[in-house]
Amino acid sequence: MIKITKDILKKIYLPRLNDSHKYDFGLLLIIGGGEFYTGSPALSAMAAFRAGVDMVQILAPKRAADIIASFSPNIAAFPLKGDWLDKEDVGVLISHAIAAKSVAGEKTAVAIGGGVGRSEETQEVIGNFLEETDSKIVVDADAIYALSKNPLSIKDNPAIITPNAYEFSVLTGKQVAGLPIEEKIKIVQEEALKINSTILLKGFVDIISDGKETVIDETGTPYMTVGGTGDTLAGICGAFLAMGISPFAAAQAGSFVNGRAGELASKRLGASMMATDLIEEIANVIR
Repeated sequence: MIKITKDILKKIYLPRLNDSHKYDFGLLLIIGGGEFYTGSPALSAMAAFRAGVDMVQILAPKRAADIIASFSPNIAAFPLKGDWLDKEDVGVLISHAIAAKSVAGEKTAVAIGGGVGRSEETQEVIGNFLEETDSKIVVDADAIYALSKNPLSIKDNPAIITPNAYEFSVLTGKQVAGLPIEEKIKIVQEEALKINSTILLKGFVDIISDGKETVIDETGTPYMTVGGTGDTLAGICGAFLAMGISPFAAAQAGSFVNGRAGELASKRLGASMMATDLIEEIANVIR
């Protein structure tokens, strides 16, 4: 089995031309957040910036967006009207995705799901967005539950899905927790082929497959059980997609950068490590 090494970053970080312009290295639209998990989209955004994307825009329910906007002057947060995603927001989300492509073209991607919630109405909104958008997309966290209702809705999109073992069972109906790594690899590859997307199964060893090829990533640390490290992964993968990297390569590089940054942060801080500490180590990984 092929293991990811730092060589994957050679596909990502090429020399930049002197006459480079804004959006040459991507625009990432992040859809997430709710009444409780307000920090999730912000963690994704800050990780995406550290990974090298040119611009991040967050679409979140009003309370979450207002809080997020206070975190950093780097973050642009657009407040939706309600306290959670509702039916009126589908058109707004689609129009923002279209507007993003109008300024950044193919250097655009969407990351959706972090902290957004699983209420029936919210899940319906996410499902409708996934069915209607033609954007490159990272489907994470709560959005995986919505995708499970129609897994083929993004079969024509360049897509990365980032489930943990439980979310993988929700998406596919297949239980992988506790299975030998060889069996997990086989199941992940089969399911990625079925839905024509790249799956990044998170775990002690990450398994990444596009249905044709499969690799594993052994970076990471047990201290990454802390909340927010899945959000940073989604942001990094989204950044690479927006920069024009293929989903399979973006997922590999995202897994490696997130895991190695977690290792570096945990060496300094041990059990005191937080997701924000991981973000600060991204620069040391990609240098």
